[in-house]
This record gives sequence, C-alpha cells and structure tokens, in this order.
Amino acid sequence: MSSSSRRPRGASLAKSGASSRHDSADRRQQGTAADRRDPAAREKPGAAKAPSIKAPSNRMPSNKAPSIKVTPARKGQLHPRNPHRGRYDMAALVKASPALAAFVIKTPAGSESIDFADPLAVKALNRALLSRHYGIAHWDIPAGYLCPPIPGRADYLHYLADLISEANGGQLPAGEHVRALDIGTGANLIYPLLGNRSFGWQMVGSDISAQAIDSARAIVSANLRLKGQIEVRLQTDRTRHFAGIWGADERFDLVLCNPPFHASEADMARESQRKWRGLDKSRRQRGNASRKGRARNVPALNFAGQAAELWCPGGEEAFVTRMIQESRNVATQCLWFTSLVAHSASLTGIRKALKLSGASEVRVIEMSQGQKVSRFVAWSYLTPDQRRQWGRDHWQGK
Repeated sequence: MSSSSRRPRGASLAKSGASSRHDSADRRQQGTAADRRDPAAREKPGAAKAPSIKAPSNRMPSNKAPSIKVTPARKGQLHPRNPHRGRYDMAALVKASPALAAFVIKTPAGSESIDFADPLAVKALNRALLSRHYGIAHWDIPAGYLCPPIPGRADYLHYLADLISEANGGQLPAGEHVRALDIGTGANLIYPLLGNRSFGWQMVGSDISAQAIDSARAIVSANLRLKGQIEVRLQTDRTRHFAGIWGADERFDLVLCNPPFHASEADMARESQRKWRGLDKSRRQRGNASRKGRARNVPALNFAGQAAELWCPGGEEAFVTRMIQESRNVATQCLWFTSLVAHSASLTGIRKALKLSGASEVRVIEMSQGQKVSRFVAWSYLTPDQRRQWGRDHWQGK
C-alpha cells in the first residue's frame, strides 16, 4: 500500500479473499504499550460536538445487561486490508530507508530478514515500514521505550474501521470527519500515526508520561503532513482515563487502547525472561545467520518498555475495568469504546464489568497473526438506531 492511497473517502469495506504468509519473525517482536494521556478538561476551541441522538444527552446508561457477541479470528491471517500480510520486502524497505541495510541478515534458508532481538534493528525496520507504507519520513523514540511491531498494530485499526463502517451503511466514512482517541499513546505514537495515514482520521493521543508526550509531539512536529492531524495531550491524573483530557462537549467516534497487561513488575520480569529463553533457543535452531556475511553480535534483547507501558496494579483486567466504569460519564459522546486484551483469562472480569456498565452492545473481536490469536473488546451505549443516526449527523453529506 503506497502512501498515496492513505485517505479513502467513502471507500467500500468489501473483504479480499486473498491470503498470504506472514513473516513469522515479526511475531517475535515485543509489543504491548500503554503509557497514557494530557490535561484538557476544558473544552478546546473547534472541538467536535457530541451527537444529536434521540436519547437525552444526560441519560444514564441502562442497567440491562447486554449480550456479548464474539467474532472469531480469521485463522492465521491478518486483516485483508492490512498491507503487512506477506513477508517483508527487504529490498523495497531498504530503498525507502537506506539505514535499514546495515541490519539486514541472511537466514540459513537464504531469505533476508533482521535480528528481532536487536533493538536497533527493530527500530530501523519500523522506520522503513513507516516511510514506505505510511509516508512518515521522521520517526524516533527515546532509549528504553517500547518499539512496537507495526503489522499487529495496523490490524487493530483495520478492524476498528470495519466497526465504525456499520453506522455508515458499510462504507468507510471520509477520514477527516472521524475522530479517535488513543489512551496510552506512548513515546512511539504508533496508533495515531497509522490511523491518520491509513484512513485520514483525526487523532488524539494521551499519556501520563511527560517524556512520552514530548517524544510524540516531536514526531508530529518533524512530519509536516501531520500538522493539524494529530494532537497529543498529557494526562496529569494517573488514576483517570478520560477525565481531564475529554472536553465537556467533545465527541469521539472511537476510543482505542493497548493497556499494560502485567499486574506487577515481577510478572513483567518473568515474562521477559521467558521470551528471552524462547528467542535464544530459536536463534540456536536457525544456526549462524549473518549480517553481510559476519557473525551477529546482538547487543540487547528487544523487550524494552517503561513501567507504565508494561504493567499496572491489577494488570490489563483492572485497567480496562476502570476504563469501562469511567466511560459511563461520556456514554453518549462516543460511538464505540474499545481496548485490546492480551490474555483471554482477563476477559472474565472485563465481561462482568461490561454486563454491569449499561452498554447497549458489547463485542469481543478476535484477530490472528500466524499462530497467535489476540482480541479487543468493544462496547457502545448507543442503540443500533442511534449509531446509524450518529453516522448521518457526522459523516454523511459532508
């Protein structure tokens, strides 16, 4: 997918039946980010307004427990629109970002790849992917921050596009009329970048880390095409998700989140060690792949990430539960609230919170990447008729 095709207007979401192999090496990239937010409790000039739906805007959500619909994953496949479905075209990526060439290695099978245990190689790969597929010329993150695998991040956004299209007769609404809020955007700003460059969405990213916010703003400033497209807000209250960053009359079509999934620093350390052992074993089994014919000297394992990106008390179950509870305060100001859920065991508590939330509809949508199955939960306080009215009010005829 070239950067020139980034911003479809009213494009059909008809699915392609094509399938292709996904580079299994990408599955070894570390991923799970969630820093968080920025202060903006007061309404911002020009902020989009809440929808004119039939129910009064101050109506509290119903206490009736919603049914929960589960959509199974496409086995072993990324979303049909995901531009990262096949193996990486290293020659094209090096052309887009020549600095990647220094990290390209030959596997024993003779194919080109990188060492996914080398954080510098992973960063170089991300720069090349962002440049070639999304037209992002400048991207960097501070040392020690999470460097996310882009194919899986893009998959979440493509499924979100399917979700909001239902309120627009199955057509993807014109991007500039769609507003999305990323809770815990991180120093890498990956979801706002992909959301804006893939669909033209107007993105807001929030985080609790001032350093992450500074990094995210630097990325926006370094790319002129992002001016006026992405806003970054610092959340000064670490106990809140929406309060303090969501204006009184502000509306979002989507909320997305990749929460910290570990419940403690000790859990995080154990998981990192498990992944280290697994990757080291895989490296030995592959044999002595080389970088330009030389033996590799890997400086560090790419399981980086700040504490707020990787763990919080109670883990992702507690994080998403608080997010559900707080979403009731802005129930009619958002079409769909969503969050990734890394561990299927976390769904028990999350489902319980969703049944008590008063949401009109709840879904669990699975995604697949090779042998790995992930998922996100989505909930809306608007009825199907109200969601269609939302589409008419904000997207149609504009």
